[in-house]
Amino acid sequence: MSAPRVLMGVVEGAHGVQGLVKVRSFAEDPAAIASYGPLEGRDGRVFKARYKGMAKGNVLMALSGISDRDQAQALRGTELFVPRSLLPGLDEEEEGFYHADLIGLEVRLQDGTVLGSVAQVADFGAGALLEVRIKAVRRTVLVPFTKAVVPVVDVAQGFVVVDPPMGLLDEPKAAAEDEEKVV
Repeated sequence: MSAPRVLMGVVEGAHGVQGLVKVRSFAEDPAAIASYGPLEGRDGRVFKARYKGMAKGNVLMALSGISDRDQAQALRGTELFVPRSLLPGLDEEEEGFYHADLIGLEVRLQDGTVLGSVAQVADFGAGALLEVRIKAVRRTVLVPFTKAVVPVVDVAQGFVVVDPPMGLLDEPKAAAEDEEKVV
């Protein structure tokens, strides 16, 4: 099994004609993404990265082996990871954790009922979401990762507690039922 990795950014596209890439950085300091060492793609490719500036909220970087716009554009959507061991330690006194720490944690309702587990943490730009794989059925739901909806995160004990908004966990209605109501 490979060492745990943390998602640090996603290539948004090319910048210019000399192979620079625009990266949506998830680092606390977006520009620091290039300072953690080589970045790894999900497919195993490793890129040495050099910070080149910022443009419209994205980090501009030069990646090793990428020398023209076509190569840079081909990386669009590529997730960039670093080994967890390269990230700074978290203060034990605070409630610190990385999103990667949440994957696999048990998800409980406030009454202690086990709902399922965290499949992944996603952020599409409007805030983080927990993708929860529901234990009893073969589906997942996206839960807003806010203090109101996820009031307890206990990485050490291996669980989070959710207080989902009304209707979030309801079974999706069949398409046929919806069509009948439209008529």
